[in-house]
Amino acid sequence: MAATPDELFSYLEKLGIKFKTHQHEPVFTVEEAQAVSRELEGGHSKNLFLKDKTGDLYLLVCLEETPVDLKSLRKKIGAKNLSFGKADLLIDTLGVEPGSVTPFSLINDMDKKVFVLLDEAMMKEDYLNFHPLINDKTTQISSKDLLQFIESCGQDYRIIDPSADIPS
Repeated sequence: MAATPDELFSYLEKLGIKFKTHQHEPVFTVEEAQAVSRELEGGHSKNLFLKDKTGDLYLLVCLEETPVDLKSLRKKIGAKNLSFGKADLLIDTLGVEPGSVTPFSLINDMDKKVFVLLDEAMMKEDYLNFHPLINDKTTQISSKDLLQFIESCGQDYRIIDPSADIPS
C-alpha cells in the first residue's frame, strides 16, 4: 500500500525534517505548475521516471528549467537506451500516478529498485519544492534535508549535471 501525504509528513517529522506545504490546483506538467500560485521560495523541480533497456530504473530530479537529453544522460550514467517508464511501472514501483512523480515517492520503493539522479545546480538551492505524493500540493524542504530523506529510504543517489554535454 502506497504512503499517503499525511504518512509522508509524519515520516518527515520523525526524521526531524522541517517542511512547508502549499495547496493548489492539481498540475500535471511543468508548464501547469509554473502557472499556479507559487508561495514557496526555492527551486521548483521536474522529476523524470526513467527505465533503461536492461530494466534498471532511475529517478532524475532536476530544476524545472534544466534541459534534459536522454541520449546524453544515458551516456553519462552508463545506461542502455533510456526511456520514460510506463505509468503502471511507476505506480507499482513508486506508488504515484503520472503527474505526481517526486523524490518523496521513494518512501514507497520498498525493494530499492530506483537509482536517484540529482541535479547539481538544484542541490545548490537552499530550498527545494516537490509534490508530496499528490499533485495538488507542493512541499518545501532544504536541499540538505532532501539528502537525509533519500538516505533514510535506503536509496542510492548520484549528483550530476544533467544538462552538460547536450548537443546544440
